[in-house]
Amino acid sequence: MAKKGKKLQEAAKLIDRNAVYSVEEAMELAKKTSTVNFDATVEVAFRLGIDTRKNDQQIRGAVVLPNGTGKTQKVLVFAKGEKLKEAEAAGADYVGDAEYIQKIQGGWFDFDVIVATPDMMGEVGKLGRVLGPKGLMPNPKTGTVTFDVAKAIEEIKAGKVEYRAEKAGIIHAPIGKASFDAEKLVENFKAVFDVVAKAKPASAKGTYMKSVNVTTTMGPAIKIDTASVEVK
Repeated sequence: MAKKGKKLQEAAKLIDRNAVYSVEEAMELAKKTSTVNFDATVEVAFRLGIDTRKNDQQIRGAVVLPNGTGKTQKVLVFAKGEKLKEAEAAGADYVGDAEYIQKIQGGWFDFDVIVATPDMMGEVGKLGRVLGPKGLMPNPKTGTVTFDVAKAIEEIKAGKVEYRAEKAGIIHAPIGKASFDAEKLVENFKAVFDVVAKAKPASAKGTYMKSVNVTTTMGPAIKIDTASVEVK
């Protein structure tokens, strides 16, 4: 443990805690300050000036990262009839209905994302208490409740990530791996930044983006100069 602490201390020396960095500088620093012995996930954290207790200030959505996440997501699809075949053809890892509901109720969670057709939500809704706390409940806002299951699966496999503002107005989202080229991390960051910036509620007062930080798994936080990021 002491060795890990020393590595983190050395990595932290590369970052000026009082400075804000351009996106390009931040991604280079994220790669340099990754200290773990595996391919660390690079994550962005937004601290927003919103009140999530108000319905119109609850921010949630999804975005397909142009360069993927560096991880292949396992997709479970709840569907019936022809949609079952469509999901299988599109590359879903698991496809079914009642049998998978029973498996989840029994504690099975060997998947990353659930897609459900609208006519299955009555049954899937019974799993709300189990899936909700884990952030796995399908939702129309993230494109995971749809009859177009092929498109949903394709986007998830291509690197679609979901984002949601927590109670304190903080959004966390993965943008790739430390092994990615810095340019690819920059492109992924800008894709997430763009959708979060455009999601600003009309009723939100004061500064919307209070701070934006990038970190790697167990790595130090790097502050980003939001004024330097152009929104498309």
